[in-house]
Amino acid sequence: MNKTKFFVVGLITLAIASYFVFDLGQYLSLGFIQSRLASIEEFKNENFALTVLIYFVGYVAVAALSIPGAVILTLLGGAVFGVLWGTLIVSFASSIGATLAFLVSRLLLRDWVQAKFGDYLGSINKGIEKDGDFYLFSIRMVPLFPFFMVNLLMGLTPIRATSFYLVSQLGMLIGTGVYVNAGSELSQISSLSGLVSAPVVLSFVVLGLFPLVAKFFIDAIQRNKIMKKFTRPKKFDANVVVIGAGSAGLVVSLIVAGAKAKVILIEKHKMGGDCLNTGCVPSKAIIRSGRIMSYIRRAKEFGIEAAEGRVNFAQVMGRVQGIIKTIEPHDSVERFTSLGVECISGDARIESPYTVSVNGRRINTRAIVLATGARPLVPPIPGLDQIDYLTSDSIWSLRELPARLLIVGGGPIGCELAQAFSNLGSQVTQVDMAERIMPREDEEVSKVIMQAFERQGIKLLTAHKVLKFGLADGVQFMEAQHEGKTVRVEFDKVLLAIGRKANVEGFGLEELELALNPQGTVEVNEYLQTSYPNIYACGDVAGPYQFTHMASFQAWFASLNAMLGGLWRSKINYNVVPWATFTDPEVARVGLSEQEAIAENIAYEVTRYEMDDHDRSLADGEAHGFVKILTVPGKDKILGVTIVGYHAGEQIGEFVFAMTHGMGLGKISAVTHIYPTLSEANKFAANAWRNARLPVKYFPLAEKFFRWRRG
Repeated sequence: MNKTKFFVVGLITLAIASYFVFDLGQYLSLGFIQSRLASIEEFKNENFALTVLIYFVGYVAVAALSIPGAVILTLLGGAVFGVLWGTLIVSFASSIGATLAFLVSRLLLRDWVQAKFGDYLGSINKGIEKDGDFYLFSIRMVPLFPFFMVNLLMGLTPIRATSFYLVSQLGMLIGTGVYVNAGSELSQISSLSGLVSAPVVLSFVVLGLFPLVAKFFIDAIQRNKIMKKFTRPKKFDANVVVIGAGSAGLVVSLIVAGAKAKVILIEKHKMGGDCLNTGCVPSKAIIRSGRIMSYIRRAKEFGIEAAEGRVNFAQVMGRVQGIIKTIEPHDSVERFTSLGVECISGDARIESPYTVSVNGRRINTRAIVLATGARPLVPPIPGLDQIDYLTSDSIWSLRELPARLLIVGGGPIGCELAQAFSNLGSQVTQVDMAERIMPREDEEVSKVIMQAFERQGIKLLTAHKVLKFGLADGVQFMEAQHEGKTVRVEFDKVLLAIGRKANVEGFGLEELELALNPQGTVEVNEYLQTSYPNIYACGDVAGPYQFTHMASFQAWFASLNAMLGGLWRSKINYNVVPWATFTDPEVARVGLSEQEAIAENIAYEVTRYEMDDHDRSLADGEAHGFVKILTVPGKDKILGVTIVGYHAGEQIGEFVFAMTHGMGLGKISAVTHIYPTLSEANKFAANAWRNARLPVKYFPLAEKFFRWRRG
């Protein structure tokens, strides 16, 4: 506890102790105030300013310390100072005292409450950040809510102190006036119960609800305002039009069609989107071919002599295309048509929030879902137009293995393809501006992958800023800056893998002036609703996570909200987001990493299990990597898990399930895992957490007990 907290706690403790020791509560009773009213009036007439000061300071102290008695003091203010002066003095005193109580609650309790109950308070915090002033104003207008309780509870939220004070000052003004007015007849009041009549209280409730009702109508007016300039069709051709047939668009279409609503799916290129055609599927296929080649080179480790293999790159890429063709029917027009989805091939254009045109046809729809995905980002690097560069979209057209492959980018795509092409025989150089590859992961994770890359001959140029590309005497080259020096790298092919850009151009969003995020993705709220109330977005075009599985996850919420058109809405949450990078070793993560916990100032404990002593990993010749778990201090609640190792992407599923359903390490420790499997490592990691917290100090007593039992 810091000095400030210690001082505040000491001051509060002293004040509360004095309250009870000296029985100060007697001075805040109705009977005592009435018995002293005449003398107080006399003192006020002789010393008005001093009376105001004493009363003001006393009121602030009572409110700040949350001592019962604010109502009595308010009545006294009316009796002594009259309605006008009483209302003025009480209004400021109560608001200042309330704000002090608010600040004390924030200082002493907010960090602890947010750390302990942060998962449950996430949506409340967001609501307070967005509409906290409205909520507080409504509560302040209704005297049914305990004054001191509101002060303390609001201190635990993210609302700003200045907002709290100003809203309290305004919101309590009418109620203060009513009670001060009642205090003008203090001598005739026999009881505080029934002080304010039921009709008056009901009026307060109505007034309190007014801000929320007003906000509802304001939001409705704003929605209508943005839609007013568009003619609403009398009849609709579809309930939902989906633009884009990638992972998000396909899932939305299936859900809407499954609910027996009319859905039209428009795709200008290939069904299945990036994941099937240029992303997840082909990349994992080529990674597998490269991995087989790496095992051939390691054959002696497994007792196999004279193992040989030659890479036929054309056949490797043929296999990639063959796998795409095998999966293609699952995402085909024929399948989706059979499931009730109307599929149209063509360039969609949004003419209005109600109308989409394609191939000369105008479709009136109640809702639109944008699922247009993203594309590789191509930066404006000088000389790039002089060379034949590749992206994660175009690299699959290669049929000859590049002897020298340069990869720009140290993220998941760059790392996966760098290792795959290296395994197949390319001399790979990977360059990135960051100090390390895979910068989103913890430093020790990057170090493991970098060491693995360097062992197999991948040349890593981290902390290198690409300056330009060029072509000299038929040789392509790149120049980069590193520590003030220029580094030149020659290559046969270059792959740009430095990020992805949301597809938001060319189909009408510009004309609609639809709001975008600074990152270029479509701005959506917690319902995946855009700045137009009947246009939704999900997948890579919306972010914030550009993963196929997150696109599918978002699609569920977007489809339900779009179908029901505001009759019922479901909020999306990103509490448990897993992902994996399929390098060798694989890297899988869910929840917080250490570097994120440190950056966000979140307290945590670390439990590790090293895979180099794991039976199945040893048997498979893959005894490397680790399981690292972040937990709430002193508890088994999981904050995040990082796994580095053989098939980490499969292994992490158990932790994803546990976090999704609020299970801790104790539950995982209690599960029987098949021996020998990789998933056993999850149990061993959970056991490591439990073993580190055994009551060691009681072991000597246990030893004596069992010695006694032996006789």
